Amino acid sequence: MSREILLLVDALAREKNVGKEVVFAALESALASATKKRIHDDADVRVVIDRETGDYESFRRWLVVPDDAQENEHAQIRLVDARDEVPDAQLDEYIEEPLEPIEFGRIGAQAAKQVILQKIRDAEREQVLNDFLERKEHLVTGSVKRLDRHGAIVEAGRLEALLPRDQMIPKENLRVGDRVRACLLRVDRQARGPQLILSRTAPEFVIKLFQLEVPEIDEGLLEIKAAAREPGVRAKIAVLSHDKRVDPIGTCVGMRGSRVTAVTNELCGERVDIVLWSPEPAQFVIGALAPAEVTSIVVDEEAHSMDVVVDEANLAMAIGRGGMNVRLASELTGWTINLMTVEESKEKSEAEHETTRALFMSKLDVDEEVADLLIQEGFSTIEEVAYVPIAEMLEIEDLDEQTVNELRNRARDALLNEAISTEEQLESVSEDLLSLSGMDKPLAARLAKSGIHSREDLADLAMDELVDLTQIDDERAKQLITEARAPWFQ
Repeated sequence: MSREILLLVDALAREKNVGKEVVFAALESALASATKKRIHDDADVRVVIDRETGDYESFRRWLVVPDDAQENEHAQIRLVDARDEVPDAQLDEYIEEPLEPIEFGRIGAQAAKQVILQKIRDAEREQVLNDFLERKEHLVTGSVKRLDRHGAIVEAGRLEALLPRDQMIPKENLRVGDRVRACLLRVDRQARGPQLILSRTAPEFVIKLFQLEVPEIDEGLLEIKAAAREPGVRAKIAVLSHDKRVDPIGTCVGMRGSRVTAVTNELCGERVDIVLWSPEPAQFVIGALAPAEVTSIVVDEEAHSMDVVVDEANLAMAIGRGGMNVRLASELTGWTINLMTVEESKEKSEAEHETTRALFMSKLDVDEEVADLLIQEGFSTIEEVAYVPIAEMLEIEDLDEQTVNELRNRARDALLNEAISTEEQLESVSEDLLSLSGMDKPLAARLAKSGIHSREDLADLAMDELVDLTQIDDERAKQLITEARAPWFQ
C-alpha cells in the first residue's frame, strides 16, 4: 500500500513535470474527500502522507467556537464541550481524533489520478494567467470564439476572455471569427470559465487605443490625463505635452486626421474631442466645454462645482444633444458644471447677495448699507467677519477701528450662540445618525430642528425633502439616505 502511493506520486510527477509535493497534496485531498463520504459531507477531515515511507494517517477535526456560535456540528465544537475533552482548549484551535485510514484501493488509483490531474490543470491555468498579467498587456487582441447570452468569448493566445454584453459598444455586431480589441477590465480568479473580463466601453479603452496610434505617448512626450465616453457616440480626452515643441492636439489628430480616424473606426464611429489638460481647474473646464465659448466662470471649491456662464447663442452647443457635452466635460474634469446664461447668472448673483445681506443684517445687527459694504469688499460669511485679520478690515475706507472691532465682536458672539444652539440640538440626536458617512454636527443640528433625530427618521425622508430641509446638494442627500436605509435590505 505505502509502496503503491510512492510509485504513483513518482510516476505522476515525472509524467506531468510537476513537483512531488503538488502530487502529495492532491493525494491527501483525494483521500480526505473519500474519508468524508464515509462520515458526513460537512465533516472536516485531514490526511497526512509521510513523504518518505508513503504511510498515511487520517484525522477528524473540529474547530473550537464560542458556545453560542456553533453553526456546523459536524465540523465545529462549542468551547465548553471542547474543554471537557481538552482542558486547555482555546477558541479558533482545532481538536482532532485519529480515524482508521480507508483502504487506498477503495478510492482507486484512477480516481486519485483524476483529482491530481485537475489540480495540475488548475496550476497550469494559473501560471498562464500570471504570465499574461506580468506582461502588463492591458489592451487585449483576440478573435471571437463563440457568442452566448453573457457576451463574447474571446480567444487571446492561450487564454480565453469574456467580453460581457454590457461592455460591448452599442449597436456593434460581433460575429464568430471577428478580430476584436478590448481593454482588460478586471481579473476574476473565482470564475470557472474565462478569468479575464474585457471592456470596449470603458474610458481606459480610448486611452489605450491612442497609446497604440500615437508613439509620442510611449516616448513620454505626451500624456493622456483623463478620458470620458458616451460609448458609440462621443468621447473626450485631455492631453498634456511634456515637450513644448510638440503640439498635443495636432499630434493626437495625426496627418490629415489619420490617428484619430483609426481610433474612431475601432470605436464604431464614436467621435473623439481632444482638449488640452490644464492644472488650473477653470481653464480645464473651459477647454472641456469646447466648441462652446465661455463668458465667465465662478469656482466653488467647497462644493467642487463651477457656475459656467455662456451667452444664449452658445448655450445649446455647451449643453450638447441630450446634455451629452456638459456631462462628458463634467466626467472629464471631475467638477460639477452648472451651465447658465448671463441673465440666469445675474439673477443667481442677486439672490445670493440678498441672502448674504439678510444674514449680516440679522447676525451682526447692522443696517443695509453696512451689509452691502461688507459684501462689496468680498465678505460672504460670518466666520470671515470674525476671523479675517483686522488689518484687512481696517483697509475698508468707510469703516473706522471702533466699528471694525464692534463688527468682529458681534460676529464672534453670533458664532458662539450658534455653536451653543447646535450642541443643544445635538443632545436629542442619536449616535447612529451622527455616525453616518457624510454626516456632520451642523447638519445633524439642522435635522434635529426639523424633528429628524435618528437614522430611522432620516431613512423615512425622500431625497427632495432632505434637500429642502438642509439645502445640501442632491448627491450628498442621496448618499445619506441610501446609507440610512441600508439596514432595511440586510
